[in-house]
Amino acid sequence: MKIVFIASSLAIVWCMRRHPLVRRSYDKDLDTFRHQYVVLACFVLALILNEKFTFQEVFWAFSIYLEAVAILPQLVLLQRSGNVDNLTGQYVVFLGAYRGLYIINWIYRYFTEDHFTRWIACVSGLVQTALYADFFYYYYISWKTNTKLKLPA
Repeated sequence: MKIVFIASSLAIVWCMRRHPLVRRSYDKDLDTFRHQYVVLACFVLALILNEKFTFQEVFWAFSIYLEAVAILPQLVLLQRSGNVDNLTGQYVVFLGAYRGLYIINWIYRYFTEDHFTRWIACVSGLVQTALYADFFYYYYISWKTNTKLKLPA
């Protein structure tokens, strides 16, 4: 599953950078999210909240925290633009579904493994899923009414 996720992520980045139709749809005026502050906040949080204060554990926590909020720039951009095309909407939904499957995995592991203690990943996954919840709601309404997906400004 990780290989599929990484490969599809690389394919999406390639499309955004190199595919002429996709690259042309980028609007720099709407993309003003200050991602540097989010990265810095995740790093500081990883220094404070980690399972062990070692290089590997701090950077593992940093990657988990960063993954939890990595969708924020995309969600903010989609909300500013108002309209969401089908490909982008489905991409965000599948990213959220991927995280939702992780939550099911954690529940399973909690009941089947002794000493399941990845609390950082679980809490971060719940935060990430909560960030998707609003988008899921509007995606579902759009799908149910068979209308174009529009997010409130």
